[in-house]
Amino acid sequence: MSFQTPAVLLALLGLPLLLAFYVRRERRARRTRDALVPPALMAAVAPRRPRWRRHGAVALQALALAVLIVALARPQATRAVPVEQATVVIATDRSGSMLARDVAPSRLEAARRAAGRLIDTAPDDLRIGIVAFNHAPTVLQSPTRDRAAAHEALAGVRAAGSTATGDALAAALRLARTASGKRAPAAIVLLSDGKSVRGRDALAVADEARAARIPVYTVALGTASGTIEGSTGSSQPVPPDPDTLRRIAERTNGRAYAIADADRLAAVYERLGSELSTEKRTEEMTSVAAGLGLVLLLAGVAAPLRWFGRLA
Repeated sequence: MSFQTPAVLLALLGLPLLLAFYVRRERRARRTRDALVPPALMAAVAPRRPRWRRHGAVALQALALAVLIVALARPQATRAVPVEQATVVIATDRSGSMLARDVAPSRLEAARRAAGRLIDTAPDDLRIGIVAFNHAPTVLQSPTRDRAAAHEALAGVRAAGSTATGDALAAALRLARTASGKRAPAAIVLLSDGKSVRGRDALAVADEARAARIPVYTVALGTASGTIEGSTGSSQPVPPDPDTLRRIAERTNGRAYAIADADRLAAVYERLGSELSTEKRTEEMTSVAAGLGLVLLLAGVAAPLRWFGRLA
């Protein structure tokens, strides 16, 4: 809970003074009555009334005043709300290093299964696009709600070639911008298992994504001990590059994950599906507070009328 004009809340400090004045007035009235009316006539002149009713009406009015002051401060609350027309673009690495088997059955298959989990668990209104990349990016599926089409696009991914992460991120950014326009939210899920060796600087593209307010969620797949078979038959190390992916995520207000286990990767995608289908919105609660204050004020006025036939 926050307030657009918090200085107004200082008026709440006056409520204890008003309550103190009310208590003092009640005591003075009671002393005056006791001094002027003989005890034998007290029951006829001033019949006893339940004190809690009289004080309860004043308490309602004081509470109403407090709530109305809060309303004048223009309270606002931030909450997650469902987003229609949201778009997420999955950019998945298909370079030759994705054939490494340090993530069973292979990095490529683990990534494909996890992306499929995201497609299956994402809300129906979320549109999903798919970009696959090695030394060059390819748009396999424009953002769509057709889950079968998205699955079919993933099924055709094959691993070969080197890695151009910056070019892939640029392609995913163009696709997200085109699909979402200026109003609908969008995000990119960038999955890569190796260091970019060609193409554009990925961090420079990340700055473009930040300017477009499109967060990038990155996943570094694999372990430092991952290898593939080289052209000469020897093992070639293919460690992931989590540091660069983390910096991309930080620059775009996304999140970075370093996953070496396929099951954990699937869980990450499931969480992303729920995050990308909602956004945090700040909503003003002034009308709610004002309405509550008026109800309490009316109750504070109506109660003594019903109980005593007058306002006090």
